[in-house]
Amino acid sequence: MSSRQSGKEPKATDGEMVTITLKPIGPSRPRRLQLCSPIEVHDLRDLVAAELQLPVEHLKLVLHGKVLSIPNGNDAVISLHEGDTLIIAVAPSRPPKHIRDPYGDEDDDLKFHIPETASRVTQKVFFFLRDKVRIPDVILMAIFTISLKMWAIIIMWFILAPIAYEWHIGPLYILGTGFCIILFNLGQRRQGDLSAYSIFNDGFRELPGTLNADRLDRDIRAGQF
Repeated sequence: MSSRQSGKEPKATDGEMVTITLKPIGPSRPRRLQLCSPIEVHDLRDLVAAELQLPVEHLKLVLHGKVLSIPNGNDAVISLHEGDTLIIAVAPSRPPKHIRDPYGDEDDDLKFHIPETASRVTQKVFFFLRDKVRIPDVILMAIFTISLKMWAIIIMWFILAPIAYEWHIGPLYILGTGFCIILFNLGQRRQGDLSAYSIFNDGFRELPGTLNADRLDRDIRAGQF
């Protein structure tokens, strides 16, 4: 099956078209893939994943005994020749935490890792901040997990804070911020679900097993204490 049959075209470059053999580790049969050489490792991984229908984040490519990797998010380019064989391996997922070594993975769990499916620009920024600037993992996690919309709100909050201070409404600004955080983080119940607070339920209906003063009074009067 070629890359045209898989629905994904090789990226156009100034190189030549070559046909390589994809040899997955396991019972799968080898396949042939036509692509343009030279090619970036990032694009090669995407082509192979689409051709073999494998998860790209767990994909390992081996060419001439060497694992093809993307060093520090750079656009690594390789040259392939007609008839080259590319060995494909799928790295197994990490075992659940309850069966891991409780001591071996402790340090690794505390480190922030960016997904391999992230864009190359994001990977470059991440590796630059981690390796060159040496920003702590906690700050990296905040940078790469908070959305741009949330960052815009945070920056706007800090811009408006001095204005609120100059107008002597700093306490109101803080209180308003707290109320906004509460209101915008309220969940929505599905039809038929009951709230843990009976005041929000129709007819002030309580959850089964709720312990309150009325329940205690009924139990005492019924002689259950």
